[in-house]
Amino acid sequence: MKMEPLDYGRSFLIGNGPENEVRFWVESRTRVIDEERGTEEDYLQCASCKSEDTFASRDLFQADNYDFLPVFGPAWGVVFRRKAYLYKSYRETRPADAWWNGQKQHLITGPADLLQTNLAIREATYSHAPIVAQIEIVNKETKMRAIIECPIKTMNTNRGDDLYQIDTGPIMLPDLRRHERSVDGLRLAYFACNVPDFADFVVEVPTPICEDGEGADVGAQMVHHFSEILSLPTENRLYSINV
Repeated sequence: MKMEPLDYGRSFLIGNGPENEVRFWVESRTRVIDEERGTEEDYLQCASCKSEDTFASRDLFQADNYDFLPVFGPAWGVVFRRKAYLYKSYRETRPADAWWNGQKQHLITGPADLLQTNLAIREATYSHAPIVAQIEIVNKETKMRAIIECPIKTMNTNRGDDLYQIDTGPIMLPDLRRHERSVDGLRLAYFACNVPDFADFVVEVPTPICEDGEGADVGAQMVHHFSEILSLPTENRLYSINV
């Protein structure tokens, strides 16, 4: 399924204000495709920031600080707030136009070249070209599909053995179950891959604070952490962005 890759160095969302025309850098895009209904929705995950008292005269960061990561879709948006403890308001979903009075999209695409061999992937890496990955997943039972796209931040290569390996994120990983709102199936994750037909994911979930399994019981203190590991069959495509 064709999706023109974004140029992530130049793609942004801007809130409609008027109190705060905030600009967010787009960090990944997930297209959720309902093959049964013939519909698709794009969710734009923006770069994380820290909780702040916007436009205050001093003391700009809030004392009980947290990571703040927003995601915007065509109808719904979700914000993830990660504190140092298991925060009950970790996930907040609202209509997209209820966040900063809606968003204006500034999304730049291509031109881009599909990298079809390990050699081409490595040469694009060595030439410092921006590289974008598209990871396609499918659930045949629910007839749901998704394309997860993001810029490659970390790329490992081995010239002698003609190898590469990506480790990057965060991205929005959909569970591909049927939800009344597809935004409810999105979770934060990182992914790694080194071949075209599978990818491993580590997903952010409630995780006990313990070492070597000690204390991992009902009474263990919990935090949100990237700890749930999944391996999925995928169709992986890598593009170099022409700049």
